[in-house]
Amino acid sequence: MELTTSDPARAAEFYAGLFGWEIDGDRFLLDGRAVAGISRSRHDRPDGWLTYLATPDLEETWERVLQAYGRILTPPEERAGARSSIVADAGGALFGLWQSTGFAGAQLRGEPGTMAWSDLLTDDTARATGFYGSVFGWTLTHEFGSGEWLTEAHDSVAGLITGRYDNRWQPSFQVADCPALTDDVARLGGRVTAGPVELGLGRYVEIVDPAGAPFAVTAPVPRPVELSVAYNDIIGFELTYGG
Repeated sequence: MELTTSDPARAAEFYAGLFGWEIDGDRFLLDGRAVAGISRSRHDRPDGWLTYLATPDLEETWERVLQAYGRILTPPEERAGARSSIVADAGGALFGLWQSTGFAGAQLRGEPGTMAWSDLLTDDTARATGFYGSVFGWTLTHEFGSGEWLTEAHDSVAGLITGRYDNRWQPSFQVADCPALTDDVARLGGRVTAGPVELGLGRYVEIVDPAGAPFAVTAPVPRPVELSVAYNDIIGFELTYGG
């Protein structure tokens, strides 16, 4: 994830208050490790959050993007530990391509203040799944009782949100408590636009920061799991779970 903004100092204040982030050069840090990027406004991309997707070969992925009716928006950019480029999918949603040359991206996951996942907002599910299937080999699945997910093999890599008449990527960050955090959002100059709502994975809130950049937060909800052991003459012992 990378935030482009005309006011990095204001962004630093907001995200420090919300997630405890600090800025070091072009990176947001949590406990000294990179959790997202930050850059000043630039002519070749809009302000806001940009989701990067990893690729082992930038130029080869370009070819697949073009074959799937996407667009190349920026030439390769040499960065500290990576090469990157911005492209658009067949519906116009912008995202980045990231070819690591030593720096793979977020260095911390699975705790409050880190990236949870990204959602693709689209007004055309068939077009979106066709594009990302052609470029990355993703398929569409229904998982976790919380809607649709873009999946590679058996791993969910991104959420899919429809019905918004919009085409863009939106990041979600993990937090400990959604209701408590919404109070901080208003105090820091942001605004809650939707939620909290209950999803299969937990509580989910959509927010815009003081500069108008949309993103979301999610708080996992512990769910009890009941394990049981049964025996039958065909398969022997069988472990099952519910909850």
